[in-house]
Amino acid sequence: MTAILDIELIRTFHAVARLGKFSGAAQQLHKSPAAVSVHIQRLEAVAGGRLLNRDNQAVSLTALGKRLLISTTELLATHDRVLADLHGTQLAGRIMLGVPDEYADHVIRDILPTFTAAWPNVILELKTAPSYALREQVQRGKLQAAVLTLPKGQRQAGEVLVTTTPVWVAAIHASASLTEPLALAVHAPQCPYRQVMLQALRQSGRRVRIVLESPSNQAVKACVEAGLAISLIDRGRVTKDMRILSDLPVIPDHEVVFMRSEASYTEEAIDLLGEAMQQRFRL
Repeated sequence: MTAILDIELIRTFHAVARLGKFSGAAQQLHKSPAAVSVHIQRLEAVAGGRLLNRDNQAVSLTALGKRLLISTTELLATHDRVLADLHGTQLAGRIMLGVPDEYADHVIRDILPTFTAAWPNVILELKTAPSYALREQVQRGKLQAAVLTLPKGQRQAGEVLVTTTPVWVAAIHASASLTEPLALAVHAPQCPYRQVMLQALRQSGRRVRIVLESPSNQAVKACVEAGLAISLIDRGRVTKDMRILSDLPVIPDHEVVFMRSEASYTEEAIDLLGEAMQQRFRL
Protein backbone atom coordinates (compact mmCIF):
# COMPACT_ATOMS: atom_id res chain seq x y z
CA MET A 1 0.00 0.00 0.00
CA THR A 2 1.30 3.47 -0.92
CA ALA A 3 2.23 5.62 2.06
CA ILE A 4 0.26 8.86 2.51
CA LEU A 5 1.30 12.00 4.36
CA ASP A 6 -1.64 13.06 6.50
CA ILE A 7 -1.91 16.86 6.79
CA GLU A 8 -3.09 16.64 10.40
CA LEU A 9 -0.01 14.60 11.33
CA ILE A 10 2.24 17.09 9.59
CA ARG A 11 0.59 19.98 11.41
CA THR A 12 1.16 18.25 14.74
CA PHE A 13 4.80 17.58 13.83
CA HIS A 14 5.37 21.24 12.93
CA ALA A 15 3.85 22.38 16.24
CA VAL A 16 6.12 20.04 18.25
CA ALA A 17 9.18 21.11 16.24
CA ARG A 18 8.39 24.80 16.67
CA LEU A 19 7.57 24.72 20.39
CA GLY A 20 10.07 22.03 21.40
CA LYS A 21 7.60 20.29 23.72
CA PHE A 22 4.74 17.82 23.35
CA SER A 23 2.80 19.61 26.09
CA GLY A 24 3.11 22.97 24.33
CA ALA A 25 2.01 21.48 21.01
CA ALA A 26 -0.92 19.76 22.71
CA GLN A 27 -2.07 23.03 24.25
CA GLN A 28 -1.77 24.91 20.98
CA LEU A 29 -3.55 22.23 18.94
CA HIS A 30 -6.22 21.61 21.60
CA LYS A 31 -5.24 17.94 21.83
CA SER A 32 -4.04 15.74 24.67
CA PRO A 33 -0.29 15.03 24.94
CA ALA A 34 -1.12 11.37 24.31
CA ALA A 35 -2.85 12.26 21.03
CA VAL A 36 0.15 14.35 19.96
CA SER A 37 2.45 11.42 20.73
CA VAL A 38 0.29 9.07 18.66
CA HIS A 39 0.37 11.52 15.74
CA ILE A 40 4.18 11.63 15.84
CA GLN A 41 4.41 7.84 16.02
CA ARG A 42 2.11 7.48 12.99
CA LEU A 43 4.14 10.04 11.04
CA GLU A 44 7.41 8.30 11.98
CA ALA A 45 5.97 5.05 10.63
CA VAL A 46 5.30 6.76 7.29
CA ALA A 47 8.67 8.56 7.28
CA GLY A 48 10.54 5.36 8.06
CA GLY A 49 12.48 6.50 11.11
CA ARG A 50 12.62 8.68 14.20
CA LEU A 51 11.83 12.34 13.68
CA LEU A 52 12.50 13.61 17.19
CA ASN A 53 15.04 13.13 19.95
CA ARG A 54 13.20 13.23 23.27
CA ASP A 55 14.26 13.89 26.86
CA ASN A 56 12.59 15.14 30.03
CA GLN A 57 13.13 18.81 29.15
CA ALA A 58 12.41 19.19 25.45
CA VAL A 59 12.56 17.59 22.04
CA SER A 60 14.90 18.23 19.12
CA LEU A 61 14.81 17.21 15.48
CA THR A 62 16.75 14.26 14.14
CA ALA A 63 18.39 14.55 10.72
CA LEU A 64 15.30 12.90 9.22
CA GLY A 65 13.09 15.28 11.18
CA LYS A 66 14.92 18.32 9.83
CA ARG A 67 14.50 17.04 6.28
CA LEU A 68 10.79 16.44 6.81
CA LEU A 69 10.27 19.86 8.41
CA ILE A 70 11.90 21.64 5.48
CA SER A 71 10.17 19.57 2.80
CA THR A 72 6.68 19.87 4.31
CA THR A 73 6.67 23.58 5.20
CA GLU A 74 5.50 24.63 1.76
CA LEU A 75 3.20 21.60 1.53
CA LEU A 76 1.37 22.69 4.67
CA ALA A 77 1.17 26.28 3.47
CA THR A 78 -0.12 25.17 0.05
CA HIS A 79 -2.76 22.96 1.63
CA ASP A 80 -4.03 25.86 3.73
CA ARG A 81 -3.99 28.26 0.79
CA VAL A 82 -6.05 25.87 -1.35
CA LEU A 83 -8.54 25.28 1.45
CA ALA A 84 -8.79 29.00 2.15
CA ASP A 85 -9.26 29.75 -1.54
CA LEU A 86 -12.41 27.63 -1.55
CA HIS A 87 -13.98 29.74 1.20
CA GLY A 88 -11.90 32.90 1.36
CA THR A 89 -14.37 35.29 -0.24
CA GLN A 90 -17.01 34.30 2.30
CA LEU A 91 -15.09 35.86 5.18
CA ALA A 92 -14.86 39.60 5.71
CA GLY A 93 -13.81 41.88 8.52
CA ARG A 94 -11.13 44.15 9.90
CA ILE A 95 -8.26 43.19 12.19
CA MET A 96 -6.12 45.66 14.11
CA LEU A 97 -2.89 43.76 14.80
CA GLY A 98 0.08 44.80 16.92
CA VAL A 99 3.62 43.51 16.35
CA PRO A 100 6.90 44.40 18.10
CA ASP A 101 9.50 45.95 15.84
CA GLU A 102 11.89 43.00 16.10
CA TYR A 103 9.33 40.61 14.56
CA ALA A 104 7.55 43.02 12.23
CA ASP A 105 9.67 42.19 9.18
CA HIS A 106 9.08 38.44 9.54
CA VAL A 107 5.33 38.80 10.14
CA ILE A 108 4.87 41.29 7.29
CA ARG A 109 6.97 39.45 4.73
CA ASP A 110 6.42 35.79 5.58
CA ILE A 111 2.98 35.45 7.17
CA LEU A 112 0.59 38.24 6.24
CA PRO A 113 0.86 38.04 2.41
CA THR A 114 -0.33 34.42 2.45
CA PHE A 115 -3.11 35.31 4.87
CA THR A 116 -4.36 38.30 2.86
CA ALA A 117 -4.22 36.30 -0.38
CA ALA A 118 -6.36 33.58 1.20
CA TRP A 119 -8.83 35.98 2.83
CA PRO A 120 -8.97 39.03 0.51
CA ASN A 121 -11.98 40.60 2.22
CA VAL A 122 -10.30 40.74 5.62
CA ILE A 123 -8.66 44.15 6.10
CA LEU A 124 -5.49 44.26 8.20
CA GLU A 125 -4.30 47.36 10.07
CA LEU A 126 -0.86 47.07 11.71
CA LYS A 127 0.79 48.86 14.61
CA THR A 128 4.33 48.39 15.90
CA ALA A 129 5.19 49.11 19.52
CA PRO A 130 7.03 47.48 22.45
CA SER A 131 5.42 44.31 23.78
CA TYR A 132 4.15 45.68 27.09
CA ALA A 133 2.52 48.62 25.30
CA LEU A 134 0.83 46.24 22.85
CA ARG A 135 -0.36 44.00 25.68
CA GLU A 136 -2.01 46.96 27.37
CA GLN A 137 -3.76 47.98 24.14
CA VAL A 138 -5.06 44.44 23.62
CA GLN A 139 -6.35 44.33 27.19
CA ARG A 140 -8.11 47.68 26.68
CA GLY A 141 -9.64 46.52 23.38
CA LYS A 142 -7.77 49.06 21.26
CA LEU A 143 -6.13 46.19 19.35
CA GLN A 144 -7.89 42.95 18.52
CA ALA A 145 -4.68 40.90 18.59
CA ALA A 146 -0.95 41.24 18.97
CA VAL A 147 2.30 39.31 18.85
CA LEU A 148 4.11 39.83 22.18
CA THR A 149 7.34 38.84 23.86
CA LEU A 150 6.89 38.04 27.55
CA PRO A 151 9.06 36.48 30.27
CA LYS A 152 8.40 32.75 30.39
CA GLY A 153 5.78 31.91 32.98
CA GLN A 154 4.20 35.37 33.00
CA ARG A 155 1.71 34.69 30.22
CA GLN A 156 -1.84 35.03 31.52
CA ALA A 157 -3.55 34.63 28.15
CA GLY A 158 -2.70 33.89 24.54
CA GLU A 159 -0.99 31.06 22.70
CA VAL A 160 2.76 30.49 22.63
CA LEU A 161 4.26 30.77 19.14
CA VAL A 162 7.87 30.02 20.08
CA THR A 163 10.25 30.13 23.05
CA THR A 164 13.23 32.48 22.85
CA THR A 165 16.60 32.48 24.64
CA PRO A 166 17.94 36.02 25.21
CA VAL A 167 21.73 36.37 24.98
CA TRP A 168 24.14 39.25 25.53
CA VAL A 169 25.95 40.30 22.36
CA ALA A 170 28.83 42.55 21.34
CA ALA A 171 30.53 43.27 18.03
CA ILE A 172 32.65 40.39 16.75
CA HIS A 173 35.72 42.62 16.78
CA ALA A 174 35.08 44.15 20.21
CA SER A 175 37.62 43.68 23.00
CA ALA A 176 37.19 40.54 25.07
CA SER A 177 37.25 42.61 28.27
CA LEU A 178 34.19 44.68 29.12
CA THR A 179 34.97 47.89 30.93
CA GLU A 180 32.53 49.70 33.16
CA PRO A 181 30.34 51.53 32.90
CA LEU A 182 28.99 49.09 30.31
CA ALA A 183 27.80 50.79 27.12
CA LEU A 184 24.28 49.62 26.32
CA ALA A 185 21.97 49.77 23.32
CA VAL A 186 18.40 49.40 24.59
CA HIS A 187 14.93 49.38 23.15
CA ALA A 188 12.25 51.88 24.10
CA PRO A 189 10.47 51.70 27.47
CA GLN A 190 7.86 48.92 27.82
CA CYS A 191 10.17 46.45 26.03
CA PRO A 192 10.62 43.25 28.10
CA TYR A 193 14.26 42.83 27.07
CA ARG A 194 15.09 46.40 28.09
CA GLN A 195 13.57 45.89 31.51
CA VAL A 196 15.13 42.51 32.19
CA MET A 197 18.62 43.52 31.01
CA LEU A 198 18.72 46.67 33.15
CA GLN A 199 17.37 44.81 36.17
CA ALA A 200 19.89 41.96 35.79
CA LEU A 201 22.85 44.32 35.49
CA ARG A 202 21.69 46.42 38.42
CA GLN A 203 21.31 43.34 40.62
CA SER A 204 24.79 42.13 39.62
CA GLY A 205 26.29 45.47 40.67
CA ARG A 206 27.40 46.49 37.18
CA ARG A 207 27.55 50.15 36.28
CA VAL A 208 26.01 51.06 32.92
CA ARG A 209 25.52 53.95 30.54
CA ILE A 210 22.96 53.99 27.73
CA VAL A 211 24.54 54.81 24.38
CA LEU A 212 21.39 54.22 22.32
CA GLU A 213 17.70 54.13 23.19
CA SER A 214 15.51 53.33 20.19
CA PRO A 215 12.22 51.64 19.27
CA SER A 216 14.02 50.26 16.20
CA ASN A 217 15.49 46.77 16.40
CA GLN A 218 17.66 47.55 13.38
CA ALA A 219 19.15 50.57 15.15
CA VAL A 220 20.00 48.46 18.22
CA LYS A 221 21.63 45.77 16.05
CA ALA A 222 23.60 48.38 14.08
CA CYS A 223 24.88 49.94 17.31
CA VAL A 224 26.09 46.54 18.53
CA GLU A 225 27.67 45.54 15.21
CA ALA A 226 29.50 48.86 15.07
CA GLY A 227 31.12 48.10 18.43
CA LEU A 228 29.48 51.05 20.18
CA ALA A 229 27.52 49.05 22.74
CA ILE A 230 26.33 45.66 23.91
CA SER A 231 22.72 44.54 24.04
CA LEU A 232 20.34 41.64 24.57
CA ILE A 233 18.75 39.82 21.61
CA ASP A 234 17.27 36.41 20.75
CA ARG A 235 19.94 33.74 20.29
CA GLY A 236 18.40 32.92 16.90
CA ARG A 237 18.94 36.51 15.74
CA VAL A 238 22.66 36.76 16.45
CA THR A 239 24.34 37.94 13.25
CA LYS A 240 27.75 37.06 11.80
CA ASP A 241 29.02 40.45 13.02
CA MET A 242 28.17 39.69 16.66
CA ARG A 243 29.56 37.42 19.34
CA ILE A 244 27.76 36.10 22.41
CA LEU A 245 29.07 37.26 25.79
CA SER A 246 29.23 34.61 28.50
CA ASP A 247 30.35 36.66 31.51
CA LEU A 248 27.15 38.61 32.08
CA PRO A 249 24.03 37.56 34.04
CA VAL A 250 22.05 34.70 32.50
CA ILE A 251 18.63 35.89 31.33
CA PRO A 252 15.70 33.43 31.59
CA ASP A 253 13.88 32.29 28.46
CA HIS A 254 11.00 34.36 27.10
CA GLU A 255 7.96 33.40 25.00
CA VAL A 256 6.55 34.95 21.84
CA VAL A 257 2.77 34.89 22.30
CA PHE A 258 -0.26 35.57 20.08
CA MET A 259 -2.67 37.44 22.36
CA ARG A 260 -6.28 38.38 21.60
CA SER A 261 -8.71 40.85 23.09
CA GLU A 262 -11.69 39.47 25.01
CA ALA A 263 -14.14 40.61 22.34
CA SER A 264 -12.20 38.89 19.53
CA TYR A 265 -12.79 35.31 20.64
CA THR A 266 -15.98 35.12 18.59
CA GLU A 267 -14.32 36.41 15.40
CA GLU A 268 -13.42 33.74 12.86
CA ALA A 269 -10.95 35.97 11.01
CA ILE A 270 -8.79 36.28 14.13
CA ASP A 271 -9.04 32.52 14.68
CA LEU A 272 -7.56 32.05 11.22
CA LEU A 273 -4.89 34.71 11.74
CA GLY A 274 -3.88 32.98 14.97
CA GLU A 275 -3.61 29.66 13.13
CA ALA A 276 -1.44 31.28 10.45
CA MET A 277 0.85 32.70 13.14
CA GLN A 278 1.14 29.32 14.86
CA GLN A 279 1.98 27.50 11.67
CA ARG A 280 4.50 29.90 10.18
CA PHE A 281 6.10 31.91 12.97
CA ARG A 282 9.85 31.39 13.09
CA LEU A 283 12.72 33.17 14.79
